[in-house]
Amino acid sequence: MRRPRDGRAVLGVAAGLARYLGVDPVVVRVGFVLLALFGGSGLLLYVVGALVIPVEEPGTSSAARRR
Repeated sequence: MRRPRDGRAVLGVAAGLARYLGVDPVVVRVGFVLLALFGGSGLLLYVVGALVIPVEEPGTSSAARRR
């Protein structure tokens, strides 16, 4: 799992997690927002994800992903 440099809104946590899970990034972003609104854990999980999940280095994505 990596945080992509393209297709990210803020730090790429939701985009990276969505790519890993095979779902649309909007679904993951809405999940983070709902968790943040109902208890505040969404913000904490997002920050932890930004610290733990490495950023995708240029050139490490496959040619199929760049299309």
